[in-house]
Amino acid sequence: MNQLHILEKINMMPIAYQQEVEDFIDFILQKKVNKKNEEKQQRKLGLLKGKMKMSEDFNAPLDDFRDYM
Repeated sequence: MNQLHILEKINMMPIAYQQEVEDFIDFILQKKVNKKNEEKQQRKLGLLKGKMKMSEDFNAPLDDFRDYM
């Protein structure tokens, strides 16, 4: 199906339906833009590797909670 054929069909429709077709086209284009934005916003694993350091006793119990253990 070529673009000219699609345009001919759209021109044969009543104006109200043409507006619906335009709204649907806008919806599809917006969905595509939103998908690209979501892909850009995905976190990258290992981004801070080597930039942060945790102390050796990170998992050791805190002194404040020794009474409860």
